[in-house]
Amino acid sequence: MNNSTLRLEQYDTVLFNANINPLGTPLSVKKAISESIDAIVKYPDIYYRNLKKAISSYVGAPEDNIVIGSGSTDLIRLFTALIMPKKALLIAPGYSEYEKVLTAYGCEPEFYYLNEEDNYAFNVVDFVSKLNSSYDMIFLQNPNNPTSQLMEKEDIEIIASACKELNIFLVIDEMYVEFLDDYEKYTSVSLTETYPDMVVLRSVSKFFAVPGLRMSYAIMNNPYQMQIINMTTTTNSVPTLTAVAGTVMFNDTQYIEESRSVIHTERSLVYAAMSTCKTIKLFKPYANFMLAKLLKEDITSGSVAEHCKLKGIIIRKCDDIRGLGDKYIRFCFMNPKQNDLMVNTILEVV
Repeated sequence: MNNSTLRLEQYDTVLFNANINPLGTPLSVKKAISESIDAIVKYPDIYYRNLKKAISSYVGAPEDNIVIGSGSTDLIRLFTALIMPKKALLIAPGYSEYEKVLTAYGCEPEFYYLNEEDNYAFNVVDFVSKLNSSYDMIFLQNPNNPTSQLMEKEDIEIIASACKELNIFLVIDEMYVEFLDDYEKYTSVSLTETYPDMVVLRSVSKFFAVPGLRMSYAIMNNPYQMQIINMTTTTNSVPTLTAVAGTVMFNDTQYIEESRSVIHTERSLVYAAMSTCKTIKLFKPYANFMLAKLLKEDITSGSVAEHCKLKGIIIRKCDDIRGLGDKYIRFCFMNPKQNDLMVNTILEVV
């Protein structure tokens, strides 16, 4: 039996590289889309009143402070076009999409490198000391992808205050914040009330497991910039059925609570199970995924990924991520049986 047959016949392919909620799409969302299918003949409400009302209640921000987008990259482009930065500061290791968008808009980003010796923890004092008025824009992700490390809300406020003094536009990307324990303590949404040149980005793709719906949103409190956005962006960029689904998912408290419970349990179990291995270094995760470093000289991320693929396990090689290399892998937490197979398969080869 060849390796391809082994994978296809005995194992289902599981995307441990996608960082998507293992519970899958909420049943409430599927039901809402099914019952609203006739709405596909209608154009979306250009004001997205019901959707913004649901988001407002979910995040605790005024409806007028909410920007709707068709995916995270759409909003990253929107705010980059709004600021048109000449110089921006990014975190490394970090999400690569910021660099791609900034470069496309003629900005040459600089990088602040996190230290492996500190387990990629963020040093806010050192970071702020590097800021100056030559920067137009900063992107921070909390929690960070790919390191799964967390920033305290107090540290973000220190950065926001420094950015206000230096006239730097600050973007806080919270794509994975809802996977955190007690995430309300860490979200920066409330800080937008105090800092007008700050925006918080959110996406529904990962936590609600609906990447195909293509919806994201942002919270900001800057009437002048909001006016520019409303004048220059497409008024109905989010499809009708996506808006219907969004209105429902933010009110599905049972799904939200169960998701956090599952991730909390599986994160703890996977971390504990792999911590006994002396030939792999784990970086304690806070989001729904974990970064690990391979310590054996003859083992690379590519060889581990190929071994896992034989059993239908697709993990993220980090050889193309700035600040990492071919000794790093990243994987998310799925359901218990899938996680058991993933852990055992990785430990077979590392």
